[in-house]
Amino acid sequence: MSSHPSRSRLCRALLAALVAASVAVPIAGAAGPAAVPAPAPTVRGPLRTAATEALAARYAATRADIGAAERAAADHGDRKRAAALHVMADPARRFLSFDGRDGGRSVEIFGDLSHAERIAVLVPGAGIGVDHYWRLRNGALALHSELGERSAVVAWLGYETPTTVSPTSVTSGRADEAASELRYFMGELRRLKPAVRTSLVCHSYGSVVCARAAHGLRVADIVLYGSPGTGYGNVADLHTPATVWAGRGSDDWIADVPHMKLQLPFTDIGFATDPVSPEFGAEIFAAGDGGHSDYLKPGSLPLKNIARIVAGTAMSAQPSGELHA
Repeated sequence: MSSHPSRSRLCRALLAALVAASVAVPIAGAAGPAAVPAPAPTVRGPLRTAATEALAARYAATRADIGAAERAAADHGDRKRAAALHVMADPARRFLSFDGRDGGRSVEIFGDLSHAERIAVLVPGAGIGVDHYWRLRNGALALHSELGERSAVVAWLGYETPTTVSPTSVTSGRADEAASELRYFMGELRRLKPAVRTSLVCHSYGSVVCARAAHGLRVADIVLYGSPGTGYGNVADLHTPATVWAGRGSDDWIADVPHMKLQLPFTDIGFATDPVSPEFGAEIFAAGDGGHSDYLKPGSLPLKNIARIVAGTAMSAQPSGELHA
């Protein structure tokens, strides 16, 4: 960057402005979702087997926990939260775990986990909790539909996501907390399904979570899409045997976030190298011309390419470095 000092100063100014805007968001507004009371979950501990009967029992028990959280939200007077939980408690849904406290955490399965031959674990970014869970669900449904039979998609909301515009969205604190939870879950999944091809599919701030958890994970692929960065300088820094892929739509505002990392006495701000840059070293897949929330829309180019990566049928990168349709 020494040859572009003005650009460096501009990036720092933009990042400082982003942080200032984040700090200006009222704390009470950010804390709202977490303020809705919910009981502690009764379903705890790992599954012993991925047999169909065991999974059915787990889904039923977790459904009861969601119902208890719905009643607590209704008693609290939060109709929006209660309505969202009522939808999640549908008997057709398959939740491995649920905890309604602190904005909500859950793990939902799409497809038949017992017989799946490939699994995608979908890790969301900022702004996803119980009240906006439908966004994660829609993406998981679309990816599972694209993958077809003998596949399963796991919607992993295993951490308290940061508010989209907030100090937590430009630092790695939430990702550091989430990484150990994701590592634990992936270890349990591997124990249950040791021979299955498994991939991490990580959106936006979720890519920071996946990068923090990547070291030593035995997964086939790590797919970063709509990523602000990972907090690392390049793929080698992730210390993963997985193939790392990155894609960004041409109309995604995340491209305008300064790709740098400022080290301050109390924290680091920013997420370093742009994941789709040659310097980062990821395999690049074509992500079309959509925006930040368009990657997993049914029929879209990025959805098709992500599904091909998860299925293990993606072509080798073209000379341009891009995976094409």
